[in-house]
Amino acid sequence: MEEVNKMYLNIFFTFHNAVFESYISENEINNAVSAVANKINEQYKEQDVVFIAVLNGSFMFCADLLKKINLKCEVSFVKMKSYEGTETTGKINELIGLSEDLRGKAVILVEDIVDTGNTLERLSEILISKGVKSAQIATLLYKPEAYKKKIPIDYVGIEIPNEFVLGYGLDYDGLGRNLSKIYKLKHH
Repeated sequence: MEEVNKMYLNIFFTFHNAVFESYISENEINNAVSAVANKINEQYKEQDVVFIAVLNGSFMFCADLLKKINLKCEVSFVKMKSYEGTETTGKINELIGLSEDLRGKAVILVEDIVDTGNTLERLSEILISKGVKSAQIATLLYKPEAYKKKIPIDYVGIEIPNEFVLGYGLDYDGLGRNLSKIYKLKHH
């Protein structure tokens, strides 16, 4: 029975009566993380960088990314909220802010997913107000169809259609962040 459950989990996953199907494998995720890390390592050779992970969703991506970064760097965290259930609320509330002095520093925002860009817009405003030297964005997943802002996305792991996804840090009402691969909402 346990083998059947493990096999089922590889194909489908259910939360709150929503069925999710397997979408992006651990291997695809790892390859995307490596590609992003290689680009950052190349671009920032000999420079100090501050990585700012956007919690909660980016914690897995940020951890795996930083294992592949060979630069002198610092890591900080900011927690923003814009989702309730499977729908974006459009409202961005800063929950945990940045406390360190970022004046004159090169900053890379680490996101799990970029869709509407509302969170990035708010974070960019905060970074500008803190006087950073430069700010770039690294995201594991990017939904070009959903993105409505003008801020460039500098490092993209995987472009995906405008699907609701969970796993590898992404959640559905707090659940699913611990999954090692990414699932998408199955449409009936």
